[in-house]
Order: sequence, then structure tokens, then C-alpha cells
Amino acid sequence: IIQDLEVVKVLSIGPYGQVYMARHIQTFKRYAIKSLPHAGLDSRQLAFQRNEITLHSHLSDHPHIIRLEKVVQTSDWTHAILEYGSEGDLFSAITEKSLYHGNHALIRDVFLQLIDAVRYSHDNHIFHRDLKPENVLVFNGGRTVKLADFGLATTDAISTDYGCGSTFYYSPECQGGLDRQKRVGYATAPNDVWALGIILINLSAGRNPWRLASLDDETFCGFLHDPNLLLKILPISAELNKILKRIFCLDPHRRITLDELYIRIQRCTYFTRTP
Repeated sequence: IIQDLEVVKVLSIGPYGQVYMARHIQTFKRYAIKSLPHAGLDSRQLAFQRNEITLHSHLSDHPHIIRLEKVVQTSDWTHAILEYGSEGDLFSAITEKSLYHGNHALIRDVFLQLIDAVRYSHDNHIFHRDLKPENVLVFNGGRTVKLADFGLATTDAISTDYGCGSTFYYSPECQGGLDRQKRVGYATAPNDVWALGIILINLSAGRNPWRLASLDDETFCGFLHDPNLLLKILPISAELNKILKRIFCLDPHRRITLDELYIRIQRCTYFTRTP
């Protein structure tokens, strides 16, 4: 038992900790507990751990970010007590439940919530660096989404920590550029925008556009040669295609901003081709 909470079941076990579902012994309210062990971690990994808790706590009051209720420290563990998402993550909502398929209003609403959460993070100088549907929890039958997992978040506007996140969602620059030369650091805000673009395709088309935004990837190379390729290979609308071309701009400094993206999504009538 941790702070009047009894563990009910294990939700996940990963390399850096475990997540449990717990219940308050008096109110029976459910929570998620993310338990992070200190043992076997070097100073850099411990710093990442502290960082995750600190940065998440700064953003926890936003309606579309999972609430961090409390942190319990012991000599061997850090336990983060979090709002519990009983309906699972956006990945399963898209792939297993097909909640968003063809529902333009719902796609729009949910994606605007995500932009809002990321924009709030950026306004607080916090950059997520691991945006993907698995790190978004759904509520109200998929009508509400909340951003989670700040394990790779940073306050650095420019980072030299390449290869941060999940490969499908990597921007070219977070891999060191198309030539992989890693000459300069990459800007973390537009890197998050790129990942949001992949999530937008996940929501609209139920799949990924490419495996990796790299010259080694045939589909991505095709996109570089023909900026309208996505319109030809995915069931997306011409409206959405225009927005995606602004998101997947190779120059991060010319990539669409979150403010502009918000307006463009508000005005987008159809996300997929209508029969």
C-alpha cells in the first residue's frame, strides 16, 4: 500500500519502471501509479527520472494533460500517482476500436485538444519529444484526450540528444538531418510539430505514412520527390494534404507553427476523401 492506495493490477512493465492500477482504500477512486526504481541507474538516468516528474508537475493542471496527483519518494523508488485512464490509449482507440474512422468532427476536436496540450507545454518551455498515440490517453468514449509520459521531455529549445522518441514519429532533424551529419542541434518545438503530423495521419487514415523519415525509406523518398504522394497513397482529403505539406516541411524554421496549425485544423472540413 502506497499512501492509502492498494495496487489492484499491473498495467505495464518497462525497462525504466512499472505502471500499476491502484484504488484508494476509502474512496475506491482509481489511480495509476508509475513506479520508477533508483537502483542500477547512472546519474544521467536519475536526472531523466527527476526531470520527468518535475516537468510533468509544471503542466499537470491543463485539461488535456494527465494530472500528476502526488509524488511519493522512498530511498529506492519514486512513485508518481497519476490520474487513471480506464479507456486506454489513443493507439488502441485508432487501431482496435476504429473510433475516429470517417468521423471528421471527432478527428478535428481530438486533434485540436492535442495541439492545445502541446502548445501549453511549449508556452511553458517544455518540449515533449515522444509524441505518439501510445502516450495519449482517451476518455469519454474517445471524445477527450490527454497527453501523458514526459519521460523524454526537455526544457532545451535546441537539443543534441538525437534519436529521442519513437522511430515512426522522428523528424529528419532529430536523426541529425537527412545526411545524418549531426552538424548542429535540432529545434525541439518544430520536432514536436512533425510528430503531431504523423498522429494526424494515424487519426485520419489509421496508418503511418512511412516507417522512418529518412533517405533509407522508399515511401519517404517518394514524398521528397512528389510532395503530393500522400494524397495518392492514403485516403486523405485534398484539404488535409495541404496541411500535411506544411507540417512535413524539411526546414524546421519554415514548418507550420502550432498557432497556425490550430487555425488550419479548425477550418478543415474533411480529413479523408468523401465517397
